[in-house]
Amino acid sequence: MSDKPGNQTPDTPDVSETELRAMKVDELRQEARDQNISGAAGMRKEELVQEVASARSGGGKEGDPGSDAEDLGAGPEGGKIRHGDASSSSLKYSQEVTSTEDEPEREGRSLATTHHEVIRQWADERGGVPATVEGTEHGDHLGVLRIDFGGDDSNLRRVSWEEWFKTFDGRGLNFIYQERRTDGTQSNFFRLENPEREDA
Repeated sequence: MSDKPGNQTPDTPDVSETELRAMKVDELRQEARDQNISGAAGMRKEELVQEVASARSGGGKEGDPGSDAEDLGAGPEGGKIRHGDASSSSLKYSQEVTSTEDEPEREGRSLATTHHEVIRQWADERGGVPATVEGTEHGDHLGVLRIDFGGDDSNLRRVSWEEWFKTFDGRGLNFIYQERRTDGTQSNFFRLENPEREDA
C-alpha cells in the first residue's frame, strides 16, 4: 500500500498527510481550530499536519497523557513560545522559558513564555494582577490585556487569571518579559505579542 507517499502515521491509514501538506498553513490552522486543537496558532506546518491527521483519524487530544497540562497551569505545549509570520526579532532573540524552574541565562535577558504559572508567578512577585484596558472589549470578550501593578492608570479593569489566560491562549499570544535589568534590579518590563499579527 505505497500509493500514499508521505504518510508516516501507520495507525491512520485513512488520513493522507500528503493531502494535508498540500494545504496552506492558514487552512490547516483553521481546520485545527475546528478540531479544537489547542495552540494551533503557534504550530509550524509540519506540526499542524501531524495534529490534524491525528484529529481526523479520531486520535484527537482526548485522553492524551498530556491533555491535562493546561489544568496544571502549563498553558498550551507546556509553555513553548508560538511562532508565526509576524514574530518579532525580540521574540527570536528571547530565551524560551517552559517551567518555573528555568533561570535567565544572564541579567537583563529577554525571556518569552506561554506558561501560565511562570506568568502568574512573575506578576505576583511584582504585585501585579491581571487586567484589561477599558473600552477595548469585543462584546463579551476581554479587550487589550495588561498587568496592573497598582499605578494610577484608571483605564485598567482587573479581571481573573482564568479570564486573562483564556483570552491569552485564545489569541495565540506570547509573553515577552524580563526578570531583572542589566544592573540586577527587578524589572517590570513585559509585552504581549501575537506572532500572527503585527498589531497585537
